[in-house]
Amino acid sequence: MTPFKSRYSDPLYLVLENQIAFKGDSFGARLDDAIIGEVVFNTGMVGYPESFTDPSYRGQILALTYPLIGNYGVPAHFNDELSSFYESANIHLAGLIVSEYSQYHHHWNATNCLSDLLKQQNIVGVQGIDTRALVKILREKGTMAGQITSSPKDAKWVIEPRHMVSEVSIASPKEYAVDGAKKRIALVDCGCKNTIIRSVLSRKVNILQLPWDANPLDYDVDGVLYSNGPGDPQDCQETIAHAKHVLDSNIPVFGICLGNQILASAAGARTYKLKYGHRSQNQPCLIAGSNTCCITSQNHGYAVDATSLPDGWEEWFTNLNDGSNEGIRHTTKPIMAVQFHPEAMPGPVDTGYLFDEFISLL
Repeated sequence: MTPFKSRYSDPLYLVLENQIAFKGDSFGARLDDAIIGEVVFNTGMVGYPESFTDPSYRGQILALTYPLIGNYGVPAHFNDELSSFYESANIHLAGLIVSEYSQYHHHWNATNCLSDLLKQQNIVGVQGIDTRALVKILREKGTMAGQITSSPKDAKWVIEPRHMVSEVSIASPKEYAVDGAKKRIALVDCGCKNTIIRSVLSRKVNILQLPWDANPLDYDVDGVLYSNGPGDPQDCQETIAHAKHVLDSNIPVFGICLGNQILASAAGARTYKLKYGHRSQNQPCLIAGSNTCCITSQNHGYAVDATSLPDGWEEWFTNLNDGSNEGIRHTTKPIMAVQFHPEAMPGPVDTGYLFDEFISLL
């Protein structure tokens, strides 16, 4: 058992925009200035190293519903390229809310405690908060702004506009090559997770990773993959504009999470913000026209309005919890997209076969 090394006893508060306040104790980095962000929740029992480094959480205050966090520590090789333990080289949360932070951790692969990793990344954690009560509020009222502060009477909830995708996207094109590969795809990086890249490379396909606003048709590629990412898809108008031209071509296209929303927008469909989003590793999705249900890993706050899909498009997957869209595809062209994460890190691997389907189209 490794002792807990960096917990602070400073009292902190999470104050929601409806002025409900929760009091807890700090761990991780010390709070210098109040932190404002969108408060969201994840219902997964495990997978916090992968979730915290998922760029789709950029700028959000994340509450974990599982009551005990940190008990298996964090693994090594945080800054390794395409680490199999993390989804990027940074923690993207604005802040972390948990019910109980474990003072001890034990795992064969752990090299440090979660609190020290948060401290290294300058992320403030708050423990001792009634996350069950918090989530009940968010489910009833919807996702809302919140502030982590030491002075609850001075709390403010104005979230400054940010272009999240440009913050997390790669700055310039980057090549990934594997021996024996005969095909190459363009990966439009809107905040891509490491596991998406590894999932393609493991299938012997080269990758040209492009910035979020690059035009894939400017490059010699056999297919295009639009990645996951944070924020409102309508903030990515440059990506959507390029995607319209991609859809007019006959090149195979695959979208994941934000990529689903971008492709739907490029096709002419509408997107909307979900009341409190889908963030977990246990979301059931039904394949249209069948009785087959897949359990999926998800992290998104927006969805596609399937009723607005134009002619030539069809709904592919639906969420069995709330009926929202979980995937679309073209009826004649090699274009498909899913709202969930088929790379499933963390989560079940039910839909990993979708990478094979995409690659078979190249």
